[in-house]
Amino acid sequence: MSNSSVPVPAAHSETRPWRQEFRGGTIDDRKFAEVTVSVPARIRVVDLHLPSEIAALSEAAIRAISRLDADHSRTLIPLSYLLLRSESIASSKIESEEAPIDDFVRALHGSKSNSSATAMAAATGALDLLTSGTISADSVSRAHRLLLEDDISEAHLAGRHRPMQNWIGGSDHSPRGALYVPPPPESVPELMDDLLAFAQRDDLPVIAQAAVAHSQFEAIHPFTDGNGRIGRALAAGILQSRGVTSGITIPIAAALVEVRGRYFAALNSYHAGDAEPVISLWSKSSMIAAEESQLTAHRLAFLPAEWAESLGHPRNNSAAARILSSLAADPVFTIEDLEDSLGLPSTSASRAVSALTEAGILRGLTSRKRNQIWGAGDVLAELEDLNLRIGARARSEL
Repeated sequence: MSNSSVPVPAAHSETRPWRQEFRGGTIDDRKFAEVTVSVPARIRVVDLHLPSEIAALSEAAIRAISRLDADHSRTLIPLSYLLLRSESIASSKIESEEAPIDDFVRALHGSKSNSSATAMAAATGALDLLTSGTISADSVSRAHRLLLEDDISEAHLAGRHRPMQNWIGGSDHSPRGALYVPPPPESVPELMDDLLAFAQRDDLPVIAQAAVAHSQFEAIHPFTDGNGRIGRALAAGILQSRGVTSGITIPIAAALVEVRGRYFAALNSYHAGDAEPVISLWSKSSMIAAEESQLTAHRLAFLPAEWAESLGHPRNNSAAARILSSLAADPVFTIEDLEDSLGLPSTSASRAVSALTEAGILRGLTSRKRNQIWGAGDVLAELEDLNLRIGARARSEL
């Protein structure tokens, strides 16, 4: 290893017998008899000794995130909405789940949408759960259940450790030619207990801890599906539990999705015993995401005044003024939502929404006339722009 390496225990390999549970694939798949699995080392008590340049990079990332918290405390509620969804969208894109922004927010609001949008909305719920409470076996299980409970093919395994051998790449019918074969299913509970003990420690460099915990989670691959999204949510949860973030989620995945090759190579280096590439990538991605989120926070702070001006400065406590005051924090809603959250009569809410739509502040997100879902166009556009800006910097700087 080089002087800039961060040594961690390397995984070891074991060869095990293999037999298809369900007949399929080619004759080579059916005759495949042995599989070499990768078994991660235990990391519960591992210390992470960072070289000076990696430690400085990690600290710079924490400062960038802390500045975002400190500079925009008044806009953290609406910013939280955007950043959480930005991270969910990008994390889903890494797993090749993509959908237009309107489909995504419709799915978030419980409206029928395409399968990718539904998956992205489910990722938001899982991420929200893991960044708003204690990291534990129960919270990880509940997050996974939220992610996959509406997936017809995976719902029966949602929230449960995998009961079978899985693999990445190669044939769909056997581990023949697989890029990576995780540990056997019977090893998963103990490995997850070990990982969660590591994730709950408070004596490690925070960015490094988050990056290593994510890498170990991917090495274990404890679920049949959704491992990438839950693993990245776990890393975000560590930043939250260690106090680096307070109520916001830094959209690191928006950078990682643009450098998939480097991201997967960094995970492979971790398997081989060097955590430096993944810690460096996590640190740089965090800085880019936090700095671009600063611009988003500035834009959000000015939106309510711009909206009020375009609407002719509605009188205080009018239905329109009350909707405007809540719009950045709740940019997607129905008339019924306004009745519940703001206590507005249906007729008042409908008239105000019509006025906001005519002013170009709101737009309908479905083709139906009844039970329409409304969205603040400026906020949804900012969500897309934030991911674009982070991605452009990632491609040029990572």
